[in-house]
Amino acid sequence: MLNRTLLTAVALLTAACGAATTQANPPPRSPAGTGKTAESAGAAVRPHQAGSQGLPGMPPVLDPKDVYAADRPNALSPVVRDFPSRVYVPNTESDTVSVIDPKTYKVIETIPVGRQPQHVVPSWDLKTLWVNNDVGNSLTPINPATGKTGRTVDVHDPYNLYFTPDGKYAVVMASLDRQLVFRDAHTMAVKKAVPVSCYGVNHADFSLDGRYFIVSCEFSGELLKVDTAKMEVIGQRSLPLEDAMPQDVKMSPDGTTWYVADMNADGVWVMNGDTFSEPVLMPTGKGAHGLYVSRDSKSMYISNRGEGSVSVLDFATGKLTRKWRLDGGGSPDMGGVSADGKVLWLSGRYDAEVYAIDTGTGRTLARIPVGAGPHGLCVYPQPGRYSLGHTGIFR
Repeated sequence: MLNRTLLTAVALLTAACGAATTQANPPPRSPAGTGKTAESAGAAVRPHQAGSQGLPGMPPVLDPKDVYAADRPNALSPVVRDFPSRVYVPNTESDTVSVIDPKTYKVIETIPVGRQPQHVVPSWDLKTLWVNNDVGNSLTPINPATGKTGRTVDVHDPYNLYFTPDGKYAVVMASLDRQLVFRDAHTMAVKKAVPVSCYGVNHADFSLDGRYFIVSCEFSGELLKVDTAKMEVIGQRSLPLEDAMPQDVKMSPDGTTWYVADMNADGVWVMNGDTFSEPVLMPTGKGAHGLYVSRDSKSMYISNRGEGSVSVLDFATGKLTRKWRLDGGGSPDMGGVSADGKVLWLSGRYDAEVYAIDTGTGRTLARIPVGAGPHGLCVYPQPGRYSLGHTGIFR
């Protein structure tokens, strides 16, 4: 593994998503543009059958035609109903988390955390927010009821964090270590470390039945398909663009279509996750980065970091319907939608600020100064029965 100090210095100059995961010398890519699927050794790509039973232990899907049915406006779980509404912003270059009161658009607290915090991640049971201190090799827990931090947990290379739909495991995206590390969802004890051959494991989403998830590999332009129960990579594919740099991953409400934002392709790759088909590019804007579903499950908001805009996709037609440009420009990155669905919150990665955007009009409501390098912003609480991780994927 390359020296972390060198990697961090290089990272501050890069436009990539993961500062701590930047490679000083770009790795060799798998052949691109072939449209072929490279299956992992000894494992065929096995699509799950429509209507198949869900992952054992996973809460039943409320609506098989809408995986986000539990995310309706203000439909808060009893677990989080009394939590104060806050926006938590990890500042990768300041080693802090800025806490914003969404009613006043003001930072009300700055919390010191570990080195290079990348994302603030809600736990599966909704009770804890985990700050991913990537270079600090630790997780800092925040109690969202009180806003107080708990004892730091040692976790190596926690660039990003997800939870399996059955609530059993946390999945650490160990980007530099080139591993998917399955850990106990509560204690964070390692259960299985899965080596990967791609570079920069980054973002993910889970299928409708929870039996597989798809992972983006930022620095080799690839996607992985992983069997959730077996904790095995069952498929690997190169994106059909030589310098592809995939970022956020999101599934359509009915589970049939998958979207993968790509900073270098300036758009979103569209594919069938069950068959792991060759993706087709939908141009959205320069530096396409984050993907967020509206509270009515009708639209998806796509942050275009390189041009200071947000594109809006209509799920029913599969077409882009609007583009909102931030007043004064900016670098919209990661974030989430308010509990009532009226505001899209995004970090301004290269501008040390946070943007609040009206989801009805696209108007920029506020630009809030925070620490340096704000990244995986978390709006909390949000509707949903449980969390799959990242900055808030709720079902």
